[in-house]
Amino acid sequence: MKIIEVKDYNEMSKKAAEYMLNKIKSSTQLNLGLATGGTPKGVYEELIADYRLHQTSYTHVKTFNLDEYIGLKKDDSNSYFHYMNEHLFKHIDISLDQTHIPLGTNENTQAECEEYENKIINAGGIDLQILGIGANGHIGFNEPGTSFQSRTHVVDLAASTREANARFFDRLEDVPKQAITMGIQTIFQSREILLLASGKAKQQAMAELFRGEVTESFPASILNQHPHTIVIADEEALQGVKKTTNSI
Repeated sequence: MKIIEVKDYNEMSKKAAEYMLNKIKSSTQLNLGLATGGTPKGVYEELIADYRLHQTSYTHVKTFNLDEYIGLKKDDSNSYFHYMNEHLFKHIDISLDQTHIPLGTNENTQAECEEYENKIINAGGIDLQILGIGANGHIGFNEPGTSFQSRTHVVDLAASTREANARFFDRLEDVPKQAITMGIQTIFQSREILLLASGKAKQQAMAELFRGEVTESFPASILNQHPHTIVIADEEALQGVKKTTNSI
């Protein structure tokens, strides 16, 4: 696992965008795994700024998002379809036919999970997966206790995860209780993984990650076994790591 320490959130966003752009520009075909929430928002802003300045093309890129809330329609302002369209897709030259997000309104959730997993497999897998990390170590919406062998599946969201995401909703009660997420094995089979972390709220999770113990009680720990994981984290997020290890 390679660690790149940066000063703050802005530098984290710039470094991550730079890494992604190098992949986009050097590839004739690329499958990107994308994340939502506060962590990657700055990365997408950097990609949009680059597109406006350099017109970097995304016509050869396919995207696969990590997850989606169950029960939210695509046009709901809190759906991840809406998030991705507003924060990236409508600002670059990617066709929406080449973007993929689980459908949270499919009444047959099991069929939706299987179909989404097959889309990833049929596309040849994820080349570069962008991840954040939850305070409890979740990646995607894979909560503690999720099997490392899991594929795309339905999850019950932990109370801590719903509370962390409540800032995007009017009330905690409005945060969905379930989601569809790529499984841990789905994520792990990505050829490269870029894990982003910023701020004091991620200190404990990062310290736990760099302890190196691999356990399903801390889902992100599986990344210690991935051959090509890069962590870009700011000084504040890495404070706990510095206190407990000599990794940085």
